[in-house]
Amino acid sequence: MTKTNNYPKIGIRPIIDGRLGGVRESLETTTMNMAKNVAKLFSEQLKYPDGSPVECIMPDFCIGGVKEAVECGSLFSTQNVGVSLSVTPCWCYGTETMDMDPQLPKAIWGFNGTERPGAVYLAATLAAHNQKGLPAFGIYGEDVQDLDDSQITEDVQKKLLSFARAGMAVALMKNRSYLAIGSVSMGIAGSMIDPDFFQDYLGMRNEYVDSSEVLRRIEHEIYDKEEFTKALEWTKKNCREGQDFNEKEKQRSTEQKEEDWEFVVKMTLIIRDLMEGNPKLKKIGYGEESHGHDALVSGFQGQRQWTDFLPNGDFSEAILNSSFDWNGIRAPYMVATENDALNGVSMLFNYLLTNTAQIFADVRTYWSPSAVKRVTGWQPDGIASEGFIHLINSGSATLDGTGQQSKDGKPVMKSFWEIDQNEVDACLKATTWYPANLGYFRGGGFSSNFLTKGGMPVTMCRLNLIKGLGPVLQIAEGHSIDLPEHVHKTLDERTDRTWPTTWFVPKTTGKGAFANVYSVMNNWGSNHGAISYGHIGHDLITMASILRIPVCMHNVEEERIFRPSAWNAQGMDKEGSDYRACKNYGPIYGMK
Repeated sequence: MTKTNNYPKIGIRPIIDGRLGGVRESLETTTMNMAKNVAKLFSEQLKYPDGSPVECIMPDFCIGGVKEAVECGSLFSTQNVGVSLSVTPCWCYGTETMDMDPQLPKAIWGFNGTERPGAVYLAATLAAHNQKGLPAFGIYGEDVQDLDDSQITEDVQKKLLSFARAGMAVALMKNRSYLAIGSVSMGIAGSMIDPDFFQDYLGMRNEYVDSSEVLRRIEHEIYDKEEFTKALEWTKKNCREGQDFNEKEKQRSTEQKEEDWEFVVKMTLIIRDLMEGNPKLKKIGYGEESHGHDALVSGFQGQRQWTDFLPNGDFSEAILNSSFDWNGIRAPYMVATENDALNGVSMLFNYLLTNTAQIFADVRTYWSPSAVKRVTGWQPDGIASEGFIHLINSGSATLDGTGQQSKDGKPVMKSFWEIDQNEVDACLKATTWYPANLGYFRGGGFSSNFLTKGGMPVTMCRLNLIKGLGPVLQIAEGHSIDLPEHVHKTLDERTDRTWPTTWFVPKTTGKGAFANVYSVMNNWGSNHGAISYGHIGHDLITMASILRIPVCMHNVEEERIFRPSAWNAQGMDKEGSDYRACKNYGPIYGMK
């Protein structure tokens, strides 16, 4: 991920009763301290993708009227503010002080106190936002506090942080690019790039290069040769090659496999350089190539035209999607298999909310308890008693997905700055690189194989485009699980023993798409899913509401859901109101 010192910032707007002569003067310190406390919370709890604390910007004055509101807006425009939060402990003048920027995600925290009714300002100004078509989130504490109480209560903190995480994710996408390397893979709809979706809903650009650009750079040696030598040495030392399961007469020779290793390592360098650029390329005479495409996420077509005669992209995708390589521990890249841009965006959503690597997988098979018993003799029990879903794809999943990182003795997937070298070594040791299945990949290459540790809370999501409706988001919170070794081996090898596996059990609710595990699989809208560590469905819902993308399927408890105030006016059915609100307001960057 390209590091930059120009990440978007959170703008905090201290709002005050503008009446001089005793009222405003008595509230200046309280109001400014309220804003400073929120800034402290954000800087302590939220981080940019490079691990640095999120920055907050606020004026050195309180906003008591339109002149100060305009001055604050001017300040924000010069400071790359991407998210706007207004805070107040008191009654103020709503339309005179509100944020009028139509593209900034915005929220208001109205302090729940009786001395000065911040909640009244909150209600009045949310009404103004709704009347003017400028959706805003309302934050209001459950318990009355004293005016001099500087504590941010736990319920308010949760809403502040959820809004800020989602708002920052939206801001971090704006003006960045999706890079398609190649075109449509095997007729997969997600790799049919829809530039209007990227532009209108995400504020992103689309960049394209033909797959032949990768081959050109390999043949013309347009990469850092010193880094290639380092990378190849690291790969040979740390990436264990497994048994070749191809038919003996079809197996590639030892010399061919050595050449394949060199080829896929070069591919990895090149795909990264295509995404973010590399100043070293300019030094060897390739100034244009040194710039890259400013891609926050990319996709590699691979199948079929490429993989029918050249090594596959599994190694490159898996290493780039991981939080480490030959240069050490680093932020993961988001690279979608088969150029499935919609799953790439799903990975990106998860990543920007968590700063953790993402598993790209096929949502391949639902195993019912009876089917498992018939095939293996084992009766699923415990969390797996209703069956489970086999998540597996051809070796492109992040190596972080092994579950070899740990916290408090439990398997986790961490932000890169929390990972230590022992955990990197464990992830690499848990992964075997098998010569690619030549039935799928005639040009050779290698696929990663690992088994995700059970016991991790995870969230799977998927973005789909629906004709006449637009984008919709699916979300399934659940857990990775362990199976008895013989059960895993029997079930796994029915698909492909050279690919990585995650056994997944979604939380079920007994109704709708989450009536049972089968219904989750049966209602999933595509062949792919993006899997993140943690139960982050509520943050995905908050972010989707900012982007005006309705959520068509989720198992997040109602009390965790946080959407803009205007959604409450669209009807009492929460999911129906989400659809109506998203249609009413339209994409945040779309032309109306």
